[in-house]
Amino acid sequence: MAVEKSEEEWRTILSPEQFRILRQKGTELKGSGEYDKFFDEGIYNCAGCGTPLYKSSTKFDSDVPDPDGRRTEITCAACGGHLGHVFKGEGHKTPTDERHCVNSVSVKFIPANTSSVLL
Repeated sequence: MAVEKSEEEWRTILSPEQFRILRQKGTELKGSGEYDKFFDEGIYNCAGCGTPLYKSSTKFDSDVPDPDGRRTEITCAACGGHLGHVFKGEGHKTPTDERHCVNSVSVKFIPANTSSVLL
């Protein structure tokens, strides 16, 4: 289901930093995100609209110094919010050989023991 809001509505519900990243396609400083070194069990929802996005079990520490190569923007399918970028072909041992570099302010973590919606 598409979530459509005016710029003014987004400014009202998002913090200034969330608005900068989700709506203006900004990026957090490397290593500054709340979930950067966070590996608890649960799901990550879009911080803009609440749509479930990722299971925590798919997260891994890539230990990549700086993103290299071709990148593709990741957006929330429901609200169009900018989440970050996906990098392909870096040799990570994932089923898709992809690394999703997601801004922490673009998502909200829901612990497994409180989550009623699982992906």
